[in-house]
Amino acid sequence: MQSWLVYILRCRDGSLYTGITNDLPKRLKAHAAGKASRYTRSRLPVTLAYTEPQPTKSRALKREAAIKRLSRQAKVEMVSAGGPIRESAMGTSRAMKTQLAQATSTRHSRPARSRRRTAR
Repeated sequence: MQSWLVYILRCRDGSLYTGITNDLPKRLKAHAAGKASRYTRSRLPVTLAYTEPQPTKSRALKREAAIKRLSRQAKVEMVSAGGPIRESAMGTSRAMKTQLAQATSTRHSRPARSRRRTAR
């Protein structure tokens, strides 16, 4: 069974890039060569800041999306803690817990679209 990783890179400008891969060394080489993503290409060099294994590609994609929805502060805390932020993490505020819960929720809510009838 092929394992997948969600990873976070720290770019030269201090920004964070989140992605998934099933071959981390190959993906890191591609980032370093400027071939992996348009975002990191202009922010080289990049360094690996965080990895999180996932059992399937689907789970990795969902986790990547959840991480991308987190605030920068939450991502920095996750990277510095070396693991996913859990509710029991020290110093996790109520607002942070709410944001994490929303980001990791599998339910996707969209605002209702109003249908406006046009006169013919």
